[in-house]
Amino acid sequence: MKSLQIEQLMDQQVKNLSGESDKELHYVFVLVRSPADIYLIDEPSAYLDSEQRIVASKGDCVWGTPSIESTANAPQSLLTGMNLFLFQLDITFRRDPTNFRPRINKLESTKDKEKKAVGTFYYLN
Repeated sequence: MKSLQIEQLMDQQVKNLSGESDKELHYVFVLVRSPADIYLIDEPSAYLDSEQRIVASKGDCVWGTPSIESTANAPQSLLTGMNLFLFQLDITFRRDPTNFRPRINKLESTKDKEKKAVGTFYYLN
């Protein structure tokens, strides 16, 4: 709550929250109720005002082992950030030709090997 600066929401009723406050509260619930190694959040700043977007963007991409070693990266473009993220996970994506949705390539498949050979773990179009 402190890192997102949402302490002021604690004394308010959920039904009376604005769109941005409601979104902030949902992030807290996800983080608290669903512990995971990785969170993929679509449009994380969609309902945040400009000040909250700055606060949220400071949650840089961090890699490593908690309390032992970590590396933080500044926000990046979608293509650069996703390529770095997927490289570190050893995963490549392709776009489904029928519905255009992203699909993960099977590890060591022909498509996976092709993508890794040229360093394009993600696609932009």
